Amino acid sequence: MNNYELMVIFTPVLSEDEFKAAQKKFIDIITDNGGEIVSTNPWGLKSLAYPIQKKTTAIYWVTEFKGQPDFNEKLKIQLLRDEQVLRYMVTKLDKYAVEYNQRKRSGVPTGNEKAAEV
Repeated sequence: MNNYELMVIFTPVLSEDEFKAAQKKFIDIITDNGGEIVSTNPWGLKSLAYPIQKKTTAIYWVTEFKGQPDFNEKLKIQLLRDEQVLRYMVTKLDKYAVEYNQRKRSGVPTGNEKAAEV
């Protein structure tokens, strides 16, 4: 199984319940196809760098999961079919990215923190 990171940009008109239902839907798709959720991180409402479908804000959601390589096509089809999804990106993580994410989640310094101001 490979490690992946999925970032989904949802339409900003979703209510909190609809957003949670959309997250659950994609988590269920991953787990039903033999995948394993490592972590999930809802970023919430953010401004977009450029308008997408005449929208200037969107709801971001990032999840890290393990899955089979052939599963990504099934996931992409489901993401494209969902009208609530504006954009998505699936990234395969190498061992260094997996280690970095683990350290970041556990609170261990990753070397990218800002220096403490005196």
